Amino acid sequence: MSIRGLKKKPAKTFKVRIITVDAEMEFSCEMKWKGKDLFDLVCRALGLRETWFFGLQYTIKGMCTWLKMDKKVLDQEIPKEDPISFHFLAKFYPEKVEEELLQEITQHLFFLQVKKQILDEEIYCSPEATVLLASYAVQAKYGDYDPNFHEPGFLAHDELLPKRVLRQYQLTAEMWEEKITAWYAEHRGIARDEAEMNYLKIAQDLEMYGVNYFPIAQNKNHTDLLLGVDAKGIHIYSINNRFSPNKSFEWSSIRNISCSEKELTIKPLDKKAEVFKFFSSQLKVNKLIFQLCIGNHDLFMRRRKVDSIEIQQMKAQAREEKARKKMENQRLAREKQLREEAERAKEELERRLFQLEDEARQANEALLRSQEAAELLAEKAQIAEEEAKLLAQNAAEAEQERQRLELTALKSKEEKRLMEQKMREAELIAVKLVKESDRR
Repeated sequence: MSIRGLKKKPAKTFKVRIITVDAEMEFSCEMKWKGKDLFDLVCRALGLRETWFFGLQYTIKGMCTWLKMDKKVLDQEIPKEDPISFHFLAKFYPEKVEEELLQEITQHLFFLQVKKQILDEEIYCSPEATVLLASYAVQAKYGDYDPNFHEPGFLAHDELLPKRVLRQYQLTAEMWEEKITAWYAEHRGIARDEAEMNYLKIAQDLEMYGVNYFPIAQNKNHTDLLLGVDAKGIHIYSINNRFSPNKSFEWSSIRNISCSEKELTIKPLDKKAEVFKFFSSQLKVNKLIFQLCIGNHDLFMRRRKVDSIEIQQMKAQAREEKARKKMENQRLAREKQLREEAERAKEELERRLFQLEDEARQANEALLRSQEAAELLAEKAQIAEEEAKLLAQNAAEAEQERQRLELTALKSKEEKRLMEQKMREAELIAVKLVKESDRR
């Protein structure tokens, strides 16, 4: 036999596109693969272990249905496209999110899906609750609120509120952001997984959370009704009221559910109670309701049994991881606090340094002004000294002039006296001459 004959022929494959709430992936699948083979591949790619909540959904002839795990993918009535598209979504919901969602990836996928359902108005939520939920979504995305970083307008491109709520109140985008930010600022110190869990804990109390609705008719009078299936049981609603069921059958009170071609029958555990029968217009819808009932009932029973070894291990790992994250968050919070204190101390030192530099600058300026004033005073003093010298010189010269004038005055006085004496002597001589003349 030739070596070529020993080679194994490569298996024929087809491509699928898996669309999660926030991402897309493509895989090559073998033609013989069953739905479970593809589903397990997607779960491994996501790192998901709590697989029992999820399924692969597709749309055919306008109807959403789920890929069957026990049948070949290509043997099912799936879209004829390349690649074939499936949505990886939560098919079943937990009764208590905090107790049942163990892995962070599981919690994150539920958070994204429930948030989308609320924004798309598939789950009704009051305006007040939507603002609070939006604040937890912002905390999960952006971390702690920082007024220096999260400036007005930072939520402009985020879809956080249902359009119904936006239409109901005549508020601007800035006003809505202010309301959300007021709550957001209160969530300081909450990690992303905690914020997502707080979101889910609020959402799980909403009336439409986790309910799959189907239009049905009751056999007695063909009244149009809505049938809802969720983690707690089966509920019957009026056609225009999805909040308050007219009748509910909890899983613990149901003895049996049977499905025929178009009719579904719910037999209560109490044999005296009335058997509830209804039908839908399509066999596929009946089968889908039946599958959801079986899956939800199985999970209901599973929750009330002792946890398997796998679940116990996952819960222990979740507790350890939660404790580790708590310690890590505390450490990070402490480091952040120390960093903030150091930054505040640095800012205080810088402020004090700036203040001291300002005081030094002012002192230097005052010193320069003092030096300039001293120089000006010295210059004035020198001028005054020179003026004083000049004045003293002038005073001395004036004194000399005075003395000269006094001396001159004295000389004049003496000369005047001598003149007067000579005049008197002359007069005497004249008189004598006159007398001599007269005598002669």
